[in-house]
Amino acid sequence: MSDRTALDWTAEPDSPVPPPTWGRRAPEAHVLPWVFAALAGFLLIGNLLLSPHLTAPAVTTWSTIFVTICVQAIPFLVLGVMLSAAVTTFVPPSFFERALPRRPYAAVPVAGAAGLVLPVRECASVRVAARLMAHGVTPSDALAFLLASPATNPVVLVATAVAFPGEPLMVLARFGASLVVAVLAGWAWQLLGRPGPPRVTTAPPAPEGATRRAAFLAAVRHDFLHAGGFLVIGGLAAATLNVVVPRSWTTSLGEVPWLSVLVLALLAVVLSVCSEAGAFVAASLTTFSPTAKLVFLVVGPMVDLKLIALQAGTFGRAFAARFVPLTLTLAIVVGVLVGRVLL
Repeated sequence: MSDRTALDWTAEPDSPVPPPTWGRRAPEAHVLPWVFAALAGFLLIGNLLLSPHLTAPAVTTWSTIFVTICVQAIPFLVLGVMLSAAVTTFVPPSFFERALPRRPYAAVPVAGAAGLVLPVRECASVRVAARLMAHGVTPSDALAFLLASPATNPVVLVATAVAFPGEPLMVLARFGASLVVAVLAGWAWQLLGRPGPPRVTTAPPAPEGATRRAAFLAAVRHDFLHAGGFLVIGGLAAATLNVVVPRSWTTSLGEVPWLSVLVLALLAVVLSVCSEAGAFVAASLTTFSPTAKLVFLVVGPMVDLKLIALQAGTFGRAFAARFVPLTLTLAIVVGVLVGRVLL
């Protein structure tokens, strides 16, 4: 029994069983320097072997595009996450009940326009919509807010203006198309979404003694890490598309309007980029038409893989099977129409 560490069983003779640490060796302290040395050696060898290849023009272009997208998007991502966490933490659901008109068809546009003053990110908007429905807000109103707020809030509009300098019509087109889609989807759900509201999965209660400040910080950490991962994925994909795909292919694709629109709509669904960073990803796709980029910007905050999973888990798979195709169709059609008129 010479291997006992941390707690000696003989020191507690009344203990009915050996302690969990009995019979286990303590971690060897001298192993850590060897791990560090191996890691440093791996990095040094990797640098010597790969550095000649990292100066190739294609790699330089790829890294420049990727870093540019991330550096430009991160400040807006942080601001959007903080505002969204503040809304979800400090704004009670009763505020919406008092602010929305009693008539559902009149309340839908008001709920959609609420994104201007209540900026909520995509993931948080699903939770907010569920809270609203649980407190008696009409589902069509809550769903209009769910769709509009991530795409029409001031942080996203400023990010779009920065990503598309000198193109104020792109900002106006994104705001107008997103708001129209949200209102139409709310009205359509009011007509077609019955009988009854979608099933709402109630959130677990907050830990006992948790303050609003702690809940706010937890929401900021969670949403930033979650959205930051998708930002990196979107930046990697955009940089790779710009470098790997021949420009002649994308130019030919851009000459077929309907095909370029469908490709960027599908790309928005798959990449699942947050609404603050989506503008920078779209701006980097220089070979696509402005209308196709607009569709990317409208579809992204409303329909993507993470939102589909969140909506199915929160409201039920039957709801997602009806609401997702409706929203995607409206986003593509409205995006194309607004793009043809304004862009």
